[in-house]
Amino acid sequence: MTETTTRDANAVIERVENDGTYVPTDEIEIDSMAALAEIETETEIETEPTHEGESTLVDLRLEVQVPIQSVDAVVVSPVVLAPPAELATLDARAISAWFGERKVLDRVSLTMESGMITALIGPSGCGKSTFLRILNRMHEMVPSASLAGEVLLDGVDIYDANRRLTDARRHIGMVFQKPNPFPAMSIYDNVVAGLRLTGTKAGRDAKDQLVEASLIKAGLWKEVRDRLRQPGGGLSGGQQQRLCIARSLAVRPRVLLMDEPCSALDPTSTRVIEETMLELAKEVTIVIVTHNMQQAQRVSDNCAFFLAAQGTPGGIVEQGPTEQIFGAPSDSRTADYVGGRFG
Repeated sequence: MTETTTRDANAVIERVENDGTYVPTDEIEIDSMAALAEIETETEIETEPTHEGESTLVDLRLEVQVPIQSVDAVVVSPVVLAPPAELATLDARAISAWFGERKVLDRVSLTMESGMITALIGPSGCGKSTFLRILNRMHEMVPSASLAGEVLLDGVDIYDANRRLTDARRHIGMVFQKPNPFPAMSIYDNVVAGLRLTGTKAGRDAKDQLVEASLIKAGLWKEVRDRLRQPGGGLSGGQQQRLCIARSLAVRPRVLLMDEPCSALDPTSTRVIEETMLELAKEVTIVIVTHNMQQAQRVSDNCAFFLAAQGTPGGIVEQGPTEQIFGAPSDSRTADYVGGRFG
């Protein structure tokens, strides 16, 4: 990369914590990220090549690596403000995952039904977050990681060799445990940041509509509409998380993954996020990891209970409608967990 964009990508240090969660140990400077993301400018961008005609943009604040087309090969598309025509079904089949020689998931299969909220529950270290990150190809960003199985979005494997990584990320969004807006970037620019990263060009009017629509859906518009040009980092924790949701919604995903989105929030902010999720489920399929059993009962339609015995990979013990998992589970281990007897 040139000095005018950002520091050398070789300075990026990645690590794996607990059940293999990918956590960067550094953060990108916001001005550098903006320079890299602004692919339509004349700024020279030099990155290490990946697939033919692509290069890799490291976006540390979002905890992802985003392949983009080379500057000469960028294909831009207009912003589409309408929601996806059909709700998406996500189907994981026989997913096994490793970090080096350590197997962390063993043949996990789960159908996440369209237009519903699926909660992944279970004690720490059972592979829930690893499974969630596999669902939008974040797992493969860890150098030592490998996996087997399929993840089908409406019947098409997102890991197919002919599928671009950017396609998976565009259709399957992610919201992380800790709110991670670009702190020095305005609220407005935070929302439209995803357009730059996906090579989508839009005029000012289209962007204005997109920002308003995304913030309304994230339940934040009324609180920030008069200060859209102020830094996103100046918002409260709950507002920052809703800003991150709006940023994900701006690229019109069909599935939204949420990794403990309320764990760092106060009860009032948690309630607002949950209400937002219930509204969003009318347009997007949602998968949430949560350790809060009451939250899983309040917001989810279906639940999958993950468990990993000591020294063995994680797997699903039981899955089904939330009322069944909490009211009449078929496995005693599920009953013990949702009843608070362990975990």
